[in-house]
Amino acid sequence: MYQVKTLDFTGQSIFCGIDIHKKNWSVCLRNEERELKIFSQNPEPGILAHFLNRFYPGANISIAYEAGFCGYWPQQVFATEGLSCKIIHPPDIPQPDKSRRYKTDRIDCRKLALELSKGFLNSIYIPRQSTIESRSLVRTRQQLVKDQTRYKNRILSFLNFFGIDVPEGYKKSTHFSKRFICWLEQLPLASSSKAALQVKISVLKSIREQLVAINRKLRALAESQEYKHLIRLLLSIPGIGIQSALILATELEDITRFKNFDHLAGYAGFKPDVYSTGEKNVIKGITHQCNTLVRETLVECAWMVIGRDPALTQAYYEYKKRMHYNKAILRIAKKLLNRVRYVLLKNQEYQIGIVA
Repeated sequence: MYQVKTLDFTGQSIFCGIDIHKKNWSVCLRNEERELKIFSQNPEPGILAHFLNRFYPGANISIAYEAGFCGYWPQQVFATEGLSCKIIHPPDIPQPDKSRRYKTDRIDCRKLALELSKGFLNSIYIPRQSTIESRSLVRTRQQLVKDQTRYKNRILSFLNFFGIDVPEGYKKSTHFSKRFICWLEQLPLASSSKAALQVKISVLKSIREQLVAINRKLRALAESQEYKHLIRLLLSIPGIGIQSALILATELEDITRFKNFDHLAGYAGFKPDVYSTGEKNVIKGITHQCNTLVRETLVECAWMVIGRDPALTQAYYEYKKRMHYNKAILRIAKKLLNRVRYVLLKNQEYQIGIVA
């Protein structure tokens, strides 16, 4: 008679670190004491989930991978399989100088598994699926706006390269009106250079058509049941328009996830990088580790709000007396962020004259 033993890891913890790449994943498994296994596999979370549930039944399995190109979908697959998964901001992973000088996929996944077992890794915030989808639409518009600016600059560079002067009536405008585009298309150029210019103009027109279409979708999104109330609250703040409100609503999602205003200001990039040791104290300026889209949006809105909110108008000119105007507008943008937090936390529209 043969005795059959079943695997049972009830009460034990298994930690899994994954170094994710497009073509393969490097995976390291360990428990609280030692490394168990390291291997490579196809980039499919379902395969790994099946392996872990089969060979470590009953275990408390924790998974971690770095935030990057793959977004949130591996975490979502692991969650459907009943596995806990953290997405880690890469700069937040502790590492010695030797690891920076000698880097491989196996080292990276081992490092993730080890730090996960020690409890040193904190996951980034994982938004709802509906927010992820709305955010992708809003960010696509921002990409199209940048592409439009890029092709406008390419057309102007083309004119400079061939020594073509822009007529006086068009020099001060960056809008690229219909009349200006007609003038571009009628320029007397050689066949090859004219074809090159026409390609640039065609791409610009195509981008504009896509922007018109996506703006319609964004207006519909702003009127949807999910965002209508949030957008109304944000639009009550002077300087914030529909596009800016959609960016703030989709990027922040839930204002209560920020412990306090300092936490929110750090996320938006309005806190400085500080290097302090001994008697040396260096402030390097605003941090680069932030949500740049939120910061850029608030700075743009700040330029509008200084002409519409008397309290912020006064604050801006007070700041300008002792600092450069760019630094002054950053401080106004931070105050504007505080107003955004105020209306979302209080769930009431902003009233001009109330300093939040």
